[in-house]
Amino acid sequence: MFYRDKRVLVTGGTGFVGTHIVRELLKNDASVRVAVHARQPGSDLTNVETVCADLMRWEDCKTATHGIDYVIHAAGAVGAAGVRGYQLMEGITKNLILTANMLQAAWAEGVQKIVIFGSSTGYPAYSHPVKEEEMWLDEPHPSYLGYGWMRRYFEKLGEYVSRQSQCKVVIIRPSAVYGPGDNFAENTSHVIPALIKRAVQRENPYVVWGSGDEVRDFIHISDFSRACLLALEKCTHFDPINIGAGKVTTIREIVGFILDAVGHKDVPVVFDSTKPVTIPFRMIDTEKAKRLLGFEAQISLEKGIRDTVQWYKSAINSPNK
Repeated sequence: MFYRDKRVLVTGGTGFVGTHIVRELLKNDASVRVAVHARQPGSDLTNVETVCADLMRWEDCKTATHGIDYVIHAAGAVGAAGVRGYQLMEGITKNLILTANMLQAAWAEGVQKIVIFGSSTGYPAYSHPVKEEEMWLDEPHPSYLGYGWMRRYFEKLGEYVSRQSQCKVVIIRPSAVYGPGDNFAENTSHVIPALIKRAVQRENPYVVWGSGDEVRDFIHISDFSRACLLALEKCTHFDPINIGAGKVTTIREIVGFILDAVGHKDVPVVFDSTKPVTIPFRMIDTEKAKRLLGFEAQISLEKGIRDTVQWYKSAINSPNK
């Protein structure tokens, strides 16, 4: 097995995406280190090494990467459609510093390979499945002026490090990731956890931001974590790759899945187009991931939403919540 006894650092390893990646690495017999700052790993992640590190500090990043073979950089500030203005700028600044520090530390410490997350938000506003090579043909959608360009800049920093050092940089461009352990915070949650939370609260009428006709590609966190490990193993040179389900769904369809999973089906649904939304259509082409990684998503959206609803209900009823 590729990961057996490999030393892998996961930044953001106590967060939503990072926690699932850590679990996937442990299943593959990797030796995992998690950079810990604000919170500790969950009680099920007992076989990991932890290192206290504030990734806003270059010295801490260097300490965290010392002796490491590979890095998966999953740390970062969370954004959402309702996050605007100064709050968004604050997150952009933090993410730029975190990522630049980690790339520099990986270079300095002789890390073999580091995974950095780009984003489908960096793509132009095309109405077809967007291929990797189309990223730089036009500007991102206006709603992603700050966030999309930030993710684009990550890629340019990664390209520089990959070309100038022995540290190879893998760029993954995810679609919309969701699943158990997602962020359900009031102001920063994305569409699926936000809608699940309000359905569980029995909101009536059930208000949905936008027209309901917005189109997205949603990928379950278990599928995404598996894809990350495949990319780290199989990508040998700088060549950004889309990771998504390869299927699109309207927000209206998502609402139906959620209300059905929660058992809140008879509630009147109100679509509020005055609320902030982002790009109306986003689908990414996933043929490269299929060809180079042998990756295809396995968890259907309907099943994934049921799993997420079940997890959220258990989490809010837990005495340790």
